Amino acid sequence: MSDLNSQNLPQPEVISGPYPIQFKGHAWAAWLLKLIGWKVDFQGLPGLQGIAIVYPHTSNWDFLTAMLCKWTIGLPVHFWGKDSLFKYPLFGRWLKWIGGLPIDRSSSRGVVGAMTEVFAEHQRAGKFLWLGLSPEGTRKKTEGWRSGFYQLAVATNLPLAVVRFDYGNKVLKFEGFIKLTGNVEVDYACIQKMYEGVEGFHIDQAAPIRPLPTKEVKK
Repeated sequence: MSDLNSQNLPQPEVISGPYPIQFKGHAWAAWLLKLIGWKVDFQGLPGLQGIAIVYPHTSNWDFLTAMLCKWTIGLPVHFWGKDSLFKYPLFGRWLKWIGGLPIDRSSSRGVVGAMTEVFAEHQRAGKFLWLGLSPEGTRKKTEGWRSGFYQLAVATNLPLAVVRFDYGNKVLKFEGFIKLTGNVEVDYACIQKMYEGVEGFHIDQAAPIRPLPTKEVKK
């Protein structure tokens, strides 16, 4: 990424605290998290709706650690999944219990369009909805990030939480909240700076913080 600050381009809006949306976590989860040597740095959310990106994602262990962090905070964050996965009675109920949100990938609006409408419905009703996503979309090494989180954040104009999943310091940290400009290069430069120094479980498997080449992008 080039140095864009000197070009007088609009920069992502940084949302400063204090953050009004707070939660009460579970003591048992905090105890387990401490037992494995991890901690959470979370100061609240700026609003009832938003999108959180958690990076890097390089191991199957990430899911278990992230769930403990979620329960430690008490954060009712959701993640999207294929609607077909929720059709299995027991598995579907379990997915919903841990925060799964079924999305119809065959929708004519596409995944981002469908999710944008879900957010709009929650905004109209004043209901809570935060969506947590891995921008890489896989724990395997890729050449960059998928476009879904970015398109969704721009389309909804909701806060984007930048969450560091740092195995180097064993901390899941909400680094900050920003509103994107819609300028891909400017926005990614800001996000890249917020993730400086973060280490995944497999350091060499973390995707570079840049959009995937167009032919590889999957929503």
